[in-house]
Amino acid sequence: MEKALTPSPFEIKMVAPCGINCAVCRAHLRERNRCAGCRQIGNHSPISCQKCFIRACDQREDPYCGSCAVFPCDRIKHLDKRYRIRYGMSEIENLTLIREAGIEAFLEVEGEKWIVDGCVRCVHDRQLYPLRGGQQGK
Repeated sequence: MEKALTPSPFEIKMVAPCGINCAVCRAHLRERNRCAGCRQIGNHSPISCQKCFIRACDQREDPYCGSCAVFPCDRIKHLDKRYRIRYGMSEIENLTLIREAGIEAFLEVEGEKWIVDGCVRCVHDRQLYPLRGGQQGK
């Protein structure tokens, strides 16, 4: 019997083309000058997001790199290696899950992974930050 999916407090618009859930990023979770995520570039976005080659890639036909003909490209492999070593997270695994199970299933897994006692655990500093906007956590 398959487990029923429960709604995730994370939003689709917060998943970057590279497979990072921007909702668990320190730049999004901080109190001041919050970043709105890689898909919503603005004045408060980190320079790394504003100049990101993956986000601006013209070879991607879908919202996520996982369905690209050259997936995983060298840029995704490099980012994946860095995030695996530093933060224990894999963009390649995230994108594969999105491609195979869909974005809603990915968000459910992300909720199970990053929501702790009504807070979001930051991928970068491992600190807990309160959920925002009236969202309910586990």
